[in-house]
Amino acid sequence: MSAPGFGRLLTAMVTPFKDNGDVDYRRARQLARRLVDNATETLVVCGTTGESPTLTAEEKLRLFSEIKEEVGNIPVVAGTGSNSTQASIAFSLQAKERGADGLLVVAPYYNKPPQSGLLEHFRSIAEAVDLPIIVYNIPGRTGIEIKPETLAELAKIPNIVAVKEALSLEPICALQVLLHSSGYEYQPLGQYQRWVRPGHAVELYSGEDNLTLPMMSVGVYGVISVASHVAGPQLAAMMRAYAEGRIAEAQDWHTKLYPLCIGLFAATNPILPKAALALQGFPVGGLRRPLIEATPEQISALRAVMEQAGVL
Repeated sequence: MSAPGFGRLLTAMVTPFKDNGDVDYRRARQLARRLVDNATETLVVCGTTGESPTLTAEEKLRLFSEIKEEVGNIPVVAGTGSNSTQASIAFSLQAKERGADGLLVVAPYYNKPPQSGLLEHFRSIAEAVDLPIIVYNIPGRTGIEIKPETLAELAKIPNIVAVKEALSLEPICALQVLLHSSGYEYQPLGQYQRWVRPGHAVELYSGEDNLTLPMMSVGVYGVISVASHVAGPQLAAMMRAYAEGRIAEAQDWHTKLYPLCIGLFAATNPILPKAALALQGFPVGGLRRPLIEATPEQISALRAVMEQAGVL
């Protein structure tokens, strides 16, 4: 993967399905190309937004290979984390064989390991798989938070290159204090900013579309986005404006996009992102149970915020 890394706008892709519930690989390729054409710099495949809990291992592996084949030199990050360390290692190695450029590894869910167990989990995967790893911290889904102290330790591992934080600002600020005390400096490299110390760099990404701009103000580099399915150029423009010092313009974009970023999550993700794509004339099929399709009332409210944001 070419320097400086995964870029500022990453999209956590939805998984298209056919009417019979099978994965629609052809539509997945088309969606990947559409996202890249609309400012996405890296594709994150088979994360939560991709309905990974209901996909089989073989479906995931085929998605990795098909999407990588479609987008060529655009990085593809494979969601490979689970609540089993050994299973995560084995699946990550398979993802690498299918062409993945990096891994998104979520905190183990349901079994609630202690912080020392989390540290060992991620360290074991990083040592076993020679790919850059994004650690995914989303306690609302997993039931456990990777504490800033643990993340600061993980940041010392050479191929752990980024953290996706689906949290509020406070833990991110705490993490940055710890990174600084560990010898990292927040250095601008052209328009690319990251936490750097000799021989290593770590990027921090927002996992919440609505908090991207506030998080950038405290050192987050970009976003692993869901809203970029329907507002990629606009999100990219907001982040570019902030990075180039045009703060008022960035704030204007944030104000315009904020209702959309909230509205897309008024139902469990990815129910409304899929509905939003359909409203834009790019349907990607339904959802696998136990998720269900958006109601007419939800679609009506979604249409209103999409029109307000200028993406419909």
